[in-house]
Amino acid sequence: MVQQISFTKYENEVLPDFRKKLNLAESTEDVLNFFDHTIMELCENVFEGKIDFDHEDITLLLDREPHYKMNKRLFSLEAFTSVWNHSDLPRVIGRFAKSAMNRFKRLAKYSEKSDTKIRKQ
Repeated sequence: MVQQISFTKYENEVLPDFRKKLNLAESTEDVLNFFDHTIMELCENVFEGKIDFDHEDITLLLDREPHYKMNKRLFSLEAFTSVWNHSDLPRVIGRFAKSAMNRFKRLAKYSEKSDTKIRKQ
């Protein structure tokens, strides 16, 4: 039986700042940027510089679960796949993605209402 590694310690380190940023987000673009930067920080902490992450390595998905997509390039790296397959990292990133997706949808809905009000005036 393979032991599962937990990264909730790293999650708890970046979570308060992520929540604060999401609450202050004024646009859907802000949400995407905050999610991207937070996951980059999380992954850099988890992998301790063994993998160079790019902003294109993770994408927030709004229409399906899990609410994120990891770049295929990462799965060709042994250092990444061994951690990914034997840890809670997919669930940790999933929780961040779900929070970001919920805020994104709320801001998109609010933006549509604001646009409608502006057009009516």
